[in-house]
Amino acid sequence: MKYLLYACLAYSASCFAQDMPQPQQAISAVNADKTLLTDIEISGNQLIAVGKHGVVITSSDAQQWQQASVPTQVLLTAVNFYDTDLGWACGHDATIINTTDAGKTWQLQQALPHMDKPCLDILFTSAQHGYAVGAYGMFFETNDGGKNWNKRFLDSLLFEDDRVYLNDLKNNDPEGYEAETASILPHFNRIVNVADRLMLVGEMGLMAQSLDNGQTWQRLEEIYMGSFFTFASTAQSGGEDLVAGLRGNIFTRQAQSQEWLQVDSDNHATVNSAINYKNEWLLFANSGVIFHIKDGELTEEQMADGKSLLDGVVFQNKLVMASEDGIKVKELNQ
Repeated sequence: MKYLLYACLAYSASCFAQDMPQPQQAISAVNADKTLLTDIEISGNQLIAVGKHGVVITSSDAQQWQQASVPTQVLLTAVNFYDTDLGWACGHDATIINTTDAGKTWQLQQALPHMDKPCLDILFTSAQHGYAVGAYGMFFETNDGGKNWNKRFLDSLLFEDDRVYLNDLKNNDPEGYEAETASILPHFNRIVNVADRLMLVGEMGLMAQSLDNGQTWQRLEEIYMGSFFTFASTAQSGGEDLVAGLRGNIFTRQAQSQEWLQVDSDNHATVNSAINYKNEWLLFANSGVIFHIKDGELTEEQMADGKSLLDGVVFQNKLVMASEDGIKVKELNQ
């Protein structure tokens, strides 16, 4: 869903900015919690959500929201906190910002407007080591807390025919090689840390894993050729993995198993993200749909306004969701 929402961007292989533009402060909005919000996270005792026009909002009760000082006006697509104070967010134009004061103020670390690609997810595995991923195989890595972001091309995720084609270009047409590597990989929609591995999912049924903290990646066998937008796991506690995406396609597998099982559903709402709460999967989808999966059985509920749900967390016994129409809050049963 994230890339579908942001698909207005067209990539130009000839443009790549080395210098960051002058920062622009996010647009101040009286009702910042009512605008398009794309991601939400809990850090310590507060919520942080990001979205349209560089909006970052925080709350300690899911009712009153404060807008943070942010040095960008691009659409922010993802936020990730390593600890209570230290966090990062990313968005359009490969923009990356970070905070060291629990989300009150943010600093610009990277902005590449001429690259014309959105970053779609960001993840830190330590205070210094992180990844930012996005459209057309965008993959940046930092080892110094984001002071420097290094671009990587994950050729191990290519199909074999594409690998042969690129090797030929590399030897015979270096300029053509550079142009092709800018767009030949699928969109990377989500990167997550799952106990003993990192997982990367995206367009064209992409699922890949790294067993060495992102240094090498192995593409997994495709189980579905559409886009995946989320991957979640309870494998650390002996549970299961879940992957889901376009048109309500949802798959699960038990920990230590290689067999994925598709969850039957007549509802084709695209799934954008998923969490596990009290041994139940909650999946946030387009058109205001929330899928529930418990003990292998799927049920669904429909939010009254039908607005697409991009992400959600459980906070103070409430389900707090980022949607295309701002924050949605739903009381949970005790």
